[in-house]
Amino acid sequence: MALNFWQSTLGKKIVMGVTGLIMIGYLCAHLLGNMKIFFGPGEFNAYGHWLRVMGAPVLHHEWGLWIARIVLLAAVILHAVSAYQLSRRDIKARPQKYVHTKPRMSYATRTMRWGGVILGLFIVWHILDLTTGTTHSGGFQEGHPYQNVVDTFSTWYGNVIYIVAMLAMGMHVRHGFWSAAQTLGAGNHTRDRALKAIANALAIVLTAGFISIPVGVMTGVVS
Repeated sequence: MALNFWQSTLGKKIVMGVTGLIMIGYLCAHLLGNMKIFFGPGEFNAYGHWLRVMGAPVLHHEWGLWIARIVLLAAVILHAVSAYQLSRRDIKARPQKYVHTKPRMSYATRTMRWGGVILGLFIVWHILDLTTGTTHSGGFQEGHPYQNVVDTFSTWYGNVIYIVAMLAMGMHVRHGFWSAAQTLGAGNHTRDRALKAIANALAIVLTAGFISIPVGVMTGVVS
């Protein structure tokens, strides 16, 4: 039953929709936590510490964080695999280019695939930079996320990579939320306007919020 669901086109679209919503939920929570950087190193470092002890005393040190990481990783993998397989099916179903001119698609629709690739590469860089410290530009300090973030956004390439990725994320969220709503049956002629407004609002708030962090470092608001 589960295998038949996964192998069906509708099943893959549903998996994409559900995992996409999980990731959007994570982005919203992640942004709220990241905004603490504007309240100084004490607040932000305390937030970083809380991530490692959340769920205590029921959960052991970092168990809550690792549960969240595993759920998010599973969502990312399922989302990416579904997207790739649906793309391959679409190509096989239409092996020849359209003879007639297709209706113009939105920028988000036309860049979803490349946006996904950009975000995938960004996630790898982001983890290596601020989680493991492998590619960190300064002296990576375990337990001091505030200084690590400031170090990263004190370099031009750190800012460029992050801002480009956040712009791609915004476009991905805008189109992805709308597509998920349609796939999961939330859309109809009475709710479409509201769903589009929510998709636009999510994309704008998330993009502006995340970009405000490197801008804050560049302008000296965060230092």
